[in-house]
Amino acid sequence: MEADDVVRMANQIAQFFAVYPEEDAIEGIRDHLEKFWPPSMRKDLLATANGLAPSAVPLHPLVLKAAGHLRAGGPE
Repeated sequence: MEADDVVRMANQIAQFFAVYPEEDAIEGIRDHLEKFWPPSMRKDLLATANGLAPSAVPLHPLVLKAAGHLRAGGPE
């Protein structure tokens, strides 16, 4: 999947959760990514978050924080 598509979808999830308190939003995004995204899409998202797969669309700050939680303890 193209990096821009992964970023666009992740940012849509972040926009949904943006009205929640920050920690709840981050947890909600991480939970959604782990439950509904296949490992290949999570891997693509992490590559973009780490600067390994450039995207023309910037990642939402909440997605970057949620990706950090995926790296720390979530499945790849």
